[in-house]
Order: sequence, then structure tokens, then C-alpha cells
Amino acid sequence: MIIDTHAHLDMEQFRDDLPSVLARARDAGVRYIITIGSDIKSSRAARDIAAAHEEIFFSPGFHPHDVKSATEADYGEMEELLKYPKAVAVGEIGLDYHYDYSPRDTQTEHFKRQLAVAKKVNKPVIIHSREAETETMDIIASAGLPEAGGTLHCFSGGPGMARRALELGMYLSVGGTLTFNNSGALRDVIKTAPIEKLLLETDCPYLAPKPLRGKRNEPSYLKYIAEALAQLKGLSPEDVMRITSLNASLLFGICEPPKDGAIVYPIRDSLYLNITNRCTNACVFCVRNSTDFVKGHNLRIRNEPTAREIISAMERADFTRYREVVFCGYGEPFLRLDVIKEVARAVKARGVKVRINTNGHALLINGDRFMPELKGLIDAVSVSLNFPTEAEYEKYCRPQREGAYKSLKEFVRRAKEYIPEVGVTALAMPGVDIEECQRIAKDELGADLRVRKYDEVG
Repeated sequence: MIIDTHAHLDMEQFRDDLPSVLARARDAGVRYIITIGSDIKSSRAARDIAAAHEEIFFSPGFHPHDVKSATEADYGEMEELLKYPKAVAVGEIGLDYHYDYSPRDTQTEHFKRQLAVAKKVNKPVIIHSREAETETMDIIASAGLPEAGGTLHCFSGGPGMARRALELGMYLSVGGTLTFNNSGALRDVIKTAPIEKLLLETDCPYLAPKPLRGKRNEPSYLKYIAEALAQLKGLSPEDVMRITSLNASLLFGICEPPKDGAIVYPIRDSLYLNITNRCTNACVFCVRNSTDFVKGHNLRIRNEPTAREIISAMERADFTRYREVVFCGYGEPFLRLDVIKEVARAVKARGVKVRINTNGHALLINGDRFMPELKGLIDAVSVSLNFPTEAEYEKYCRPQREGAYKSLKEFVRRAKEYIPEVGVTALAMPGVDIEECQRIAKDELGADLRVRKYDEVG
């Protein structure tokens, strides 16, 4: 599934063939589309299109080009339009200092007023900003966003604007410009933004992506933008579609996010297994403290699956797509050693590599005699060292068992006897001495170190 969060389906370019446009969108996997108003007439048309098509939602608003013509009656009608169940946002609103079709003071006045409307009805805002980065963000910061949040549509700003928006909890929406040859600066900004705060849009009929640049844009072309973002982020297009669709669902309330926790879930070319939500650490930075989701997957399971249930769930996967199966999920896999062994045997029978991501407490959990049982079953293990000192580890990882830091180091040393690939990871948390982590990994443990981003999981 993929969601086009910004389209202009009311425009004359779609007047003669909208049913065909929507059919192509469905065939391309586009499940939902938000069609956007830019004045009262187009907002009415957006409502009518949404009413006629199950997959379409709408957002009424006054574009900065058109605010010079907005009347009190128009504002009254916009508030009535916002009462419709399929009205999911206010917008597009904002500032455009490139064309200045409306006077700048008029743009500012109406931008603030529409922010106030959005706060009144608590719907997210869809914001247009062109050549007005500082002014846009200053108004947002002073006037405040609705509790429901907002997005910068067709984002084209610099790193400073992105940083300010993300600090306010906003989303950045990317469109066909991401694929253009001259968009290197934009790609640099989007590459550093968390994918959990990105949306996809076409802004059709404008800004068709490569290889269709110059043609009328339409929702079915969203796949090209997803592919470009996937390449930029080192993810699969399916990952990008899943994650950005969840983002759109969370922001606009278009559909219910997955309620059931996943047992088996893909990211890139790995198949992950979520076998427990229990853990022997209570890390202050753990993603479980803030969300149920990792890379678009709900990992909050109600009951721990049996080995047979996990194997059955794996059988529905196409193993030709995956280079490895990884025990990871929202807990510590070694709390379920018997499940690891039974499931790993089934995976190895398929000739697929098996990896375990662990906090390294396996010796504390299972004693010191089980390690030989892993030989031939586990091909790789990644241990979360995280910090170069026991004091830091105790402070931030908050282990539930004494001697956890020393024990994880011993686990790494012993794992090398039975597992071909043994590595440790460190967290690029502000203040962490990564060079000292590197020294510990190399000199004390004889293992490779991989540095993980502090604010990104999966």
C-alpha cells in the first residue's frame, strides 16, 4: 500500500479521464489519495471528488497565491467543509515569495488565520513554502501548530528549515523533485531526515518524476518517488511504501495502523523474527518507550509465539528475497533459547543465514553451558555494547541483573568459539566515546564494531 498525500485532482488536466487515472493508481498500489484545495472553489470540488470515491480524502484551504481573494464567507464555508468526515487537514496554506501573486503582508495574515482555524478544529496543516523559509518557520513557531501536527508539502528547503520543522514534530513531504538531476541539495537534506517523519506526494498534475518529467503527473507515478527515496535511504521500495503510509495514517487519520504485533517482518533484504517483548535491560533510549512501530511494523505482541507459530508464519515468506533471518524484535531473543534453536534449525534447513541481535546477557539468562548448542545453528551475532564504561552502561541501559556489562563482554569472547561472525555495536549518543568503544571491540574483544545512529532503529 502507498498513500499520495498531496494531489490536485480537481484541476482541468484530469477533467476528461479521472476514472482512468484512479484505476491506474490502484493498479500501482496507491490505496489512498488526498486531494487538496487552494481556494474555496477547488476546496468544494475536492470535497465532491472525495465523496464520490472511497479511496480519496480532501483538505480545504487557501493557497498563498489565492489568499488575496479569500472572503469572510469563504472562511465560514471552509469551516463547514472541515466538518465532513473525509476532510483530513487544512491546506494548502503558507507563503510563496517566488511569485508574490498575493501581497506578502496578506499572505502572512491569512497563513496565521488558517493556522488558527486548524488549531480550532485540531486538524493537521499542509504548508506550502517557497523562498520564504525563515518567515514560514518563524510564523509556525510563534503561532503554533495544531495538536494534530502538520507537514511541509513538496519540501524544498535547506537543512536549517528541515531541522526546525523536525524539532516541532512536523513531517516533510517529498515529491517528484527528489528525482530531478539538479536536486542534489534536497537529497542531502532528505537523506539525513528520519524516514519516520517523511511522506510521499505527487503534487499532480505538476512535478512529474523522472523518467516522466514534462508529462502530466498522476498518482500512479508515486512509485518512482518511492524508488528514489528507497535508494537514498538504503531501504527497499516496499519498506518506503510501508513506512510512509504508516506516517500518513498517523498524521491524517486516514486508516487504522496495524493493531496486531508482527511475528515475522521484512526490512530491506532481511527477514526479522519478533519472538518476545521481554528484555533484561530497560534502556532509556529504547524505541519501545515511545512507539510500537519500527520501520512501519507494529512489534508490540500480546502473546509470545511458539516455535511452531513462528515457523508457520515464516512459511508464508518468499525466502528467495532474503539473505538472512534475524532474531531481533522488541525484546531479548536469548530469553527464549529453546525457541531460537528450534526455529534456527528450520531456517538452516532452507539454507538461509541466521543472525541474532542481542543485548549480550545470554550467559546471565541461560548459564554458561549452552554455547556449544549454537554451533552450526547461528551464523552471526550482533551484541549491543553501546557504551565504553560500565558506569555509562548501568546509567543508560539499566540492566536488571548484576554484572551485565562484564557478562556481555564474556559472551562476545565465548561466542567467537561457536559462531562464525561476532560483532558489537555502539550507540552514537551525544557524549559517547566511540573511539574508546572501537578500542574495546578490537583490543579486548577481538570483534568488529558497528556504530548505530542514536535516533534511528531498524
